[in-house]
Amino acid sequence: MSGRVRAYTVVICVYTEERWTGILAAVDSARGQSLAPLETLVVVDHDEALRARLAAVFAAAEGVRVLANAGPRGLSSGRNTGVAAARGEIVAFLDDDAVAEPGWLRHLDAAYDDERVIAVGGRTLPVWASGRRPAWFPEEFDWVVGATYRGLPEGLVRVRNVLGGNASFRRTAFDAAGGFATGIGRDGGRRPLGCEETELCIRVARAVPGAAIVIDDRAVIHHKVPHARERFAYFRARAYAEGLSKALVARSVGAAKGLEAERRYVTRALPAGVARGLGDAARGRPGGAGRAAAIVVGVLTAACGYAVGLARTRGGAAAFSHGPVGPPERSAAVPGGGAGAA
Repeated sequence: MSGRVRAYTVVICVYTEERWTGILAAVDSARGQSLAPLETLVVVDHDEALRARLAAVFAAAEGVRVLANAGPRGLSSGRNTGVAAARGEIVAFLDDDAVAEPGWLRHLDAAYDDERVIAVGGRTLPVWASGRRPAWFPEEFDWVVGATYRGLPEGLVRVRNVLGGNASFRRTAFDAAGGFATGIGRDGGRRPLGCEETELCIRVARAVPGAAIVIDDRAVIHHKVPHARERFAYFRARAYAEGLSKALVARSVGAAKGLEAERRYVTRALPAGVARGLGDAARGRPGGAGRAAAIVVGVLTAACGYAVGLARTRGGAAAFSHGPVGPPERSAAVPGGGAGAA
């Protein structure tokens, strides 16, 4: 254990001016860390007006750079652009609709004293637009809204993968395994796919023998959940999209590893959640029956998406790719600014 403090690059990927206030709050929370980052990179996904507006706001802000996504549209390419431009030893990712607690980076950093640790994630808490969790919404499905869900291990523990909105990696992880896979992650104009961080973490673990991936739930961020994502229609759509994404992950890294954590989740955490919901219903507590039903619907919907995703991958209709993440001078620029735009 070295106790050495490492240099951090925080990458925040953005894609719409509709989140303007949230973007500014995310950047402020990154800059306000008790362990100050070396730099904060704001990567804009093919929106020149947004890039120019952010560049003007942060023109005089020390340690903040505004970049244009240097690859195809989507979150994975935006993150890869940030990695390529990063000067820090550790690259941390924060969602553009989240706010990190002041000790976020310091808690992430503590785990890196172990040289085997190559990636560290934290705990993400939902902030409901309505002010409280919908009574029917099960905690076991908080991943639907980008938050830490019931069933994940607590404390400082090894895991298969971190969750992308609150995650960090040694820069060497990308040298060994390549970047985030394009074709899996989110694109603001398409179905809300995900799992790009799962696929990457599995590749990293294979590329770096003996590497450890951990979460420390003291590294907390608060993730906003808009009204639209509190609705059951979004719940079903996101569960279906998760099934599609898991099929792509299984195609890339194999079903044995790609679904390893999911099998435990489905056979242990979810039955316990159904039993807990039915127990609450029997005691007359509000929402118990709804939570139990939502878990069943969520599982069946995700399974349907997975089956459809498998059929697509077997038919060759789905494709994605990943490759090495080079320094900014080797990254392809896009009109209106490249990896060095500010």
